[in-house]
Amino acid sequence: MDKQEIKNVILEMGARARAAAHALTILSADKKNEILRAMAASMREQEAAILEANAQDIAAGESNGLNAAMLDRLRLNHDRIEAIATGIEEVAALADPVGEVLTEWTRPNDVHFEQIRVPIGVIGIIYESRPNVTSDAAVLCLKSGNATILRGGSEAIHSNKAIAAALQSGGEKAGLPANAIQLIPFTDRESVSVMASMDQWLDVIIPRGGKGLIETVVSLARMPVIKHYDGICHTYIDKHAEMAMAVAIADDAKTHKPGVCNALETLLVHRDIAADFLPQIAEVYKSKGVEMRGDESVIEILGSDALAATEEDWDTEYLDLIISIKVVDSMAEAVEHINTHSSRHSDCIVTSDGDRAQLFMTQVDSACVFHNVSTRFSDGGEFGFGAEIGISTDKLHARGPMALRELTSYQYRIRGDGQIRSKNATT
Repeated sequence: MDKQEIKNVILEMGARARAAAHALTILSADKKNEILRAMAASMREQEAAILEANAQDIAAGESNGLNAAMLDRLRLNHDRIEAIATGIEEVAALADPVGEVLTEWTRPNDVHFEQIRVPIGVIGIIYESRPNVTSDAAVLCLKSGNATILRGGSEAIHSNKAIAAALQSGGEKAGLPANAIQLIPFTDRESVSVMASMDQWLDVIIPRGGKGLIETVVSLARMPVIKHYDGICHTYIDKHAEMAMAVAIADDAKTHKPGVCNALETLLVHRDIAADFLPQIAEVYKSKGVEMRGDESVIEILGSDALAATEEDWDTEYLDLIISIKVVDSMAEAVEHINTHSSRHSDCIVTSDGDRAQLFMTQVDSACVFHNVSTRFSDGGEFGFGAEIGISTDKLHARGPMALRELTSYQYRIRGDGQIRSKNATT
């Protein structure tokens, strides 16, 4: 298929999505929930087909040399499909944000104003590797009343097609409007360019993936972009940290699931406790195959257990069992390092001193700031939002885990009984 044919197909999808967005506005909350539950049932019913498609992607990934962490992001099994289906049901159980009255007031002339939460319209989502994003994005957009056009990466194309087919077939049985969920069936770069240019059909575009993808979308987009940049997450072990807690949090944040955006990438340790803490966490990391890269103070304490860190390490999202470690002389130095090298995603302080924690959380400029909690909790599900569409590192219009509310805008609805501006108008 040549570039013009690709462009024509995607533009047609955009026009159909706009029509679907209008159809979604009249669905009640109960009807949307019925559709979502039917989608969950279809995911379970079509598990065999989804796993067969996923096996093709895994085989291709292995042939192409994807590392273990990336293969894990890609891999589906019974438990993960069940988790996707359960996640859909959890979204159905959430309150519908559409129609919520955010505020209302009446002016002295008896004109009544309401600010109402409404769908954005049509949302384009470009993502890589993780096939569960197909479901998460589709169901959150549906629940919030938005049509969506999905463009997944080549690594998961077969899985994405199978999941989208399950969602569509299940949803259609319960009244899903035609073309409310569409998956672009090809993964060439031209499709990204076309999506980024069709502002007549897309109201917003959300890229999820590597920095290169995001920067490409930002440079091309003619509509607002909600960005999910690198997850260069930090944990600072303060001099007042409780040692066992600090080890447990640093372990969980790095090793529980290293290939995700909320995994720990840089560990900062106060000099006063470094000699006690570093050998303890090093033993844990060594037992789990974590490669440690440290500054001079870390090397002095850990010796050959750590490699020398480079300046590049402080700005690297490894997404693997690798961690950079730095000893700092003060909390102020830790905050400065984080604000310089963080991707503004998720950062943590471990300390028993509440006042120091409050100061840290006030000064660190990130979407999510944790006190004595693993950064792995930077997740829409853990926040109680249900599934998420990503973690926004922007400040407008969404920041942090993006779920239902973040996929809405608002509208002013003004009611009166014949008031006209020309009467007693001053402007």
